[in-house]
Amino acid sequence: MTQRTPDPENDTVIRDTRMALDLDRLNGDDGAREDIHPDDEHLHTAEREDAVPPDAESAMRLDYSAISDVGRVRRDNQDSGYAGPWLLAVCDGVGGAVRGDLASSTAIGVIRRLDVAPAEDLLGQVAGSLHRAHDRIGELVDEDPGLNGTSTTATVALFDGHRLGMGHVGDSRAYLLRRGELSQLTHDHTFVQSLIDEGRITEDESRTHPHRNLILKAIDGIREVEPDLFVVALEVGDRILVCSDGACGVLPDERMADILGSGNPDFAAVELVRASLEAGTTDNVTCVVAEVVAAGQAISADQPLLVGAAAELPRKAQAAERGGLFRGHRSGDTGEIPPVGGAQVDLPPEVPYAVAADPIDPEDARYAPRPPGSHAWVRRVLLLATVVGIAWMAGAAAWHWTQQQFYVGEYDGVVTIYRGLNTDVPGLDLSSPYETSDVATAELSDYDAKQVREGMEADSLEDAHLTVDNLAAQQVTG
Repeated sequence: MTQRTPDPENDTVIRDTRMALDLDRLNGDDGAREDIHPDDEHLHTAEREDAVPPDAESAMRLDYSAISDVGRVRRDNQDSGYAGPWLLAVCDGVGGAVRGDLASSTAIGVIRRLDVAPAEDLLGQVAGSLHRAHDRIGELVDEDPGLNGTSTTATVALFDGHRLGMGHVGDSRAYLLRRGELSQLTHDHTFVQSLIDEGRITEDESRTHPHRNLILKAIDGIREVEPDLFVVALEVGDRILVCSDGACGVLPDERMADILGSGNPDFAAVELVRASLEAGTTDNVTCVVAEVVAAGQAISADQPLLVGAAAELPRKAQAAERGGLFRGHRSGDTGEIPPVGGAQVDLPPEVPYAVAADPIDPEDARYAPRPPGSHAWVRRVLLLATVVGIAWMAGAAAWHWTQQQFYVGEYDGVVTIYRGLNTDVPGLDLSSPYETSDVATAELSDYDAKQVREGMEADSLEDAHLTVDNLAAQQVTG
C-alpha cells in the first residue's frame, strides 16, 4: 500500500512523489500534480480547465452503505458518517475534547449539503464546505464557551460521476481498492505519522508510541482549516472506503482489502465494523463503503445514510429538553456523558500545537480521582474513623477467641491451667494463669514434668481439668 509523506515546503501539496504518481496514474495523467489550497482561486481555475470530466453519457454512479458502532469500550459515539449518491464523508470527534460528538455531527451537518450533482470545481466545493464547517463550530463555541476545545477530523469524497474530489483533515482515512490492490488515499495529520515520514520510527512502533494520540490538524472553529485537497479518477469496479481510526487503527491492510472486496457494499461495511470490534478496537468504529458501477446498473442504496452521532444527536437533544438522558443502542450512539475537564498534554518540543485525541479516556475519567472539595477534612476524618473502627472490631474478635483457649502448664512450681494461647515466641505472651492446682511439678515423672513445662494443649476448660486430674492421679500412684 502506498502513502504520501509530508513536504515541509508546502503543507497542502501531495507529500510523497510515489503517491502523487499513483494518483496521477489513477487520474490518467502522466504529469505531476499538486494539491490545491482552498485559498488559491487561480489553482481552482486551473483544475477546472485541465481536468474537465468526460461527457455525461459515460458517467458512473455509486452503490453505497454506511454503518457506525459505539464499540465495546466507549459509552458514547463521537463518530459521524454520511453516504449519498454524490458524497461520502466521515468525521471523528476528537475523544479528549469537550463534546466531540457535537463537533462531528455539526461538521457532517454542513458537509452533507454537498450531496447534489456537483459543478466542475470539485475541490472548491469540498474546501468551501470544510471551511463552513469550521465557521459553524466556531459559532457554537462563541455561543457556549464551555465547548471551547471541541474539534473533529474530516475526510470527504465528492463524486461527479467520474472522479472523487477529496478533502482531508486529521486521522480518519480514505482507501481505494482497484483490481484487488488497496491504496491509502489520505495522509494522517498526526505526530507519529510525521515521525514515520522522516524515517524515525516504523509503522509498528507508531502503534505504541507515547504521543500516538496527538493530531496536528483538526476542525475546531479556532485555527483556520488547511485541508489536503486532491482529485482521484475512478473506473467501474472500484471500491472506496472512508473510515474512522477505530477501523484502520486495528485492521491490517491485507484484512481490509479482503473484506472491502467481498460481497456488496452493505456486506463489506458491516464486516469491516465487525472485524474491527473482534480485533480489539477501543474506539468508535465508522465505515462508509461505496462501489463504482455503470450508470445503468441497479444499486441497493435508494436514499442517503446518516450514521453515528449525527443520526442520534437530535434524540439526545429531545431527551435533554424533557429532563432525561437518552440511552441508545450499540448500532448507533449511546447517551452522552458529562464532558471531562481539559487534561494537560505534554507536547513534544518540536510540536507547537496538537489536539490530544484521548488525553484521558472518558470511561477512565468516570472513576479517576478528583480534586478534594472544601470539606475534604471531614471525609478524611470519617474514613480514618471507619478504618479504626474496623481494626478495633477485628482485634476484639481475635481477643475474644483467644480467651476461649486453654492449656496446662507450670506456674511457681505447680501444675496450672492457663487461659489463652501457648506461644514459644520470646517476648510474645498471649496467655495468663487461670487456675492453680495442688500438684507439684517436682513430684511428677520426668516425662510428665517436661510435658507440663512445655504446655499441654486442651480443647476446653473441662479438658484442662481432666488433664490436671490425670496428673494428680499419676503423682499419687507414682
